[in-house]
Amino acid sequence: MGNGIVGASFHFMNTSAFATLLETTSDEQESSGSFMIQLLKEFKIGNTTLHITTTHVCLAIVTIVLMIFALVVNHKVKTTNEDEPPGVLLNIAEIIVEAVDNMVQGIMGTNANKFVNYIGTLFMFVLLCNISGLFGLRPPTADYGITLPLGVITFCLIQYNGMKVNKVNHFTDLFKPIWFLFPINLIGEFAVPLSLSLRLFGNVMSGTVLMGLIYGLLRPFSVAWPSVLHIYFDIFSGCIQAYVICMLTMVYITDKIGD
Repeated sequence: MGNGIVGASFHFMNTSAFATLLETTSDEQESSGSFMIQLLKEFKIGNTTLHITTTHVCLAIVTIVLMIFALVVNHKVKTTNEDEPPGVLLNIAEIIVEAVDNMVQGIMGTNANKFVNYIGTLFMFVLLCNISGLFGLRPPTADYGITLPLGVITFCLIQYNGMKVNKVNHFTDLFKPIWFLFPINLIGEFAVPLSLSLRLFGNVMSGTVLMGLIYGLLRPFSVAWPSVLHIYFDIFSGCIQAYVICMLTMVYITDKIGD
């Protein structure tokens, strides 16, 4: 009888411990899932499997919002008379355009008109991606598959304009000031896209992970006060990172083609 009681107690303890372990594991998975990339759908085309994740959905939403904003503003600019008040939307668009123009003009000088469209598009895209966490989305820039192509595009733009302006000197400058510094200069060139992409990815991802842990592990206590952290990680840090990637892009291009 004693052995039966002991065995039953031991079985009860094991069951309770196992239930606790399952509950802890479930909480950990739930908290980690709040900031991890989620697989939503799979499509098979022949031998190729395509995966639709939260990054694709959030990226599509950001792109659609920017396209709708651009089309609506373009329509209002063409249909609004000079005597009519511009309205809120046109005022917002004017503020954005003037801010981007001043930023590009201050860094690139006479070359500003050639790159203002790209810099403006890059700034608005990265900014909207960074602050998308305020609307319950997972920021696309928290995925290295998004930030790396941005860095590669900027790298190609730098190299193309460098070759266009400097011709052969674009390559011979890699051997300056001393020829045996060529490997270091070459590594420095290819480090540009990695530097741009990793900086943006690391800063956005860190905020996404921290907010995910707060909402996952401190759910009963995450009332109102996380909004303060959203102000920093999504708004303040998001704006800073969008400004930094645009600023570095302009500095790298200006360094190649001159002011």
